[in-house]
Amino acid sequence: MKYPIPLNAWSQIYLEGQKNKIKFWFWSILIFMAIIMVLPWTQNIKSKGNITTLYQEERPQDVNSPIPGKIAKWWVKEGDFVRKGDTILQLTEIKEDYLDPSLVMRTKEQVDAKKESIGFYEGKIITSTNQIEALEKAQAFKIAQLNNKQKQIENKLKGENAELVAAENEHQLIKNQFERQQKMFDEGLVSQTQLQQRNAAYQNALAKKISAENKIEQTKQDLLNVKIEQNGIVQEYIEKINKAESDRFQSQSTIAGTQGEVAKLQNQLSNYTIRNEMYIVLAPQDGQIIQAKKAGIGEILKEGERITVIVPKAKHFAVEMFVRPVDLPLINVGQKVRFTFDGFPAIVFSGWPENSYGTFGGKIVAYESAISQNGLFRVLVAEDPNDRKWPDQLKIGSGAQAITLLKDVPIWYELWRNINGFPPHYYEIKKEK
Repeated sequence: MKYPIPLNAWSQIYLEGQKNKIKFWFWSILIFMAIIMVLPWTQNIKSKGNITTLYQEERPQDVNSPIPGKIAKWWVKEGDFVRKGDTILQLTEIKEDYLDPSLVMRTKEQVDAKKESIGFYEGKIITSTNQIEALEKAQAFKIAQLNNKQKQIENKLKGENAELVAAENEHQLIKNQFERQQKMFDEGLVSQTQLQQRNAAYQNALAKKISAENKIEQTKQDLLNVKIEQNGIVQEYIEKINKAESDRFQSQSTIAGTQGEVAKLQNQLSNYTIRNEMYIVLAPQDGQIIQAKKAGIGEILKEGERITVIVPKAKHFAVEMFVRPVDLPLINVGQKVRFTFDGFPAIVFSGWPENSYGTFGGKIVAYESAISQNGLFRVLVAEDPNDRKWPDQLKIGSGAQAITLLKDVPIWYELWRNINGFPPHYYEIKKEK
């Protein structure tokens, strides 16, 4: 049956007798998926981190009060940029031990007085030494004088001994003559007058002998007195010399004690001088002043209390990122990492880092062996010098998204690995000797 007007809806709804493209699209999609499955995929670990610096001296640091004091004047305000050695604030003293404005000068005067007293004791030591030398010379002279006197007495004793021998000989001779005269008188050969003359001669010889013996005893007594005097002189001078040496040792002891006091005072003087320099708090390095803890004039600071924070101008940026403990075995020093920084636009294909836009490269320089308080391990990543330069506008503390690159594998393998929960492969970095 033919209609006078052609019906187009019939041909659009019913596809009988027409060619369809379902089979074409099915096989095309299947082939496309197969091609995609064999494409390379870079395994990676995603983590978050913050901008920091590679060197500690470039990180924000506290400016602490070196001594307890009261704020006298602020020389900067928050947000100011300072150079190393610029004055931040001025303190005044609050401890009563250091309130004297002439403390350094007075301590120096004490040091000078102690040094002067050392000079006096040194002079006393010289005097004692000279006194000892004089006593030793006087002792030697006195002993020599007594030795001479002893020799004179000994010579006198020798002469008196000779006289005693002569008197004894004469006495013995006259005694013999008297005895013979007595015998002759008894026999009537001599007169009584002759006997009396011999008796008188005998008595005179006996008296002479006794006199010689008395002289010898007296001389021996003088010799003994000289020896006793000699011992007394030695003892006397030993006592005088010992007393002088005791004075010298006492002076030396006083000098040693005074030198210790001088050293202590010099230490105090040095401490006071250094403390006076601490009243001015200086900037430890170039940077910006932020987060001033104290405000106004007259506030009290404790020793070691934070005054403000100085942020140096970083020259060697780095990223501290945190990875899970399960991913830590995949981390190695020298491994490459891709970053996207907060505030910098980027298009990221994590599996194809070469096709990403706006990412920056880095290299792992260190990782901590102890877990952090957040339950993750801290990894430090520095800028890769062979990659795109990191922006100068980076600020310490801003965020960074890290993609740690591992091994290149086919996409089908990566899907199969994730389905089965297998760990990814990774490159082993060869360490240089």
